[in-house]
Amino acid sequence: MAADPAGPSAVRFLGVDTSLRGTGYGVIEAAGNRYRYVESGRVRNAPTLPVALCVTRIHDTVRDLIQRTRPAAVAIEGVFIAKNARSSLRLGEARGGVLAACGGCGVEVYEYPPRRVKQAVVGAGGAAKEQVLRMMVHLLGAPPDISEDEADALAIALCHVQTRTSIPGLAPKPL
Repeated sequence: MAADPAGPSAVRFLGVDTSLRGTGYGVIEAAGNRYRYVESGRVRNAPTLPVALCVTRIHDTVRDLIQRTRPAAVAIEGVFIAKNARSSLRLGEARGGVLAACGGCGVEVYEYPPRRVKQAVVGAGGAAKEQVLRMMVHLLGAPPDISEDEADALAIALCHVQTRTSIPGLAPKPL
């Protein structure tokens, strides 16, 4: 896709790849079957930062991002069962910060399993993170130096856009 703006009919979507210590986010615009990178970033929380402050930083960043970019919807990666119960709990706490920010801003949230996201953007559910990153650079015009967390967030947003428009009547339901 060309790097020019998508135009007045463009709609923005926010994707979030949630993690307590490194939450990635990405905003894309969609106009018909054209997609464009808007911005991306990462909320980094030091390992020494208390969990409550990590969740607050994630919440505040997502809230501010929603207020500034005005996405039509937010897409997040679905919960997966980690081998370590503590890891699953920490992921749930981070997701809580994202969900609270979205709810407070009145934006609907949709979730997609990791394999479905990879299938939508790479064509293979078992794709490597590097493949996802390369596709986000290719499909959206994202900078080649974005982090894997940012690329994953952009892929989640793109998966939502493609799912929402490709299967009439079977669109995902918000959380």
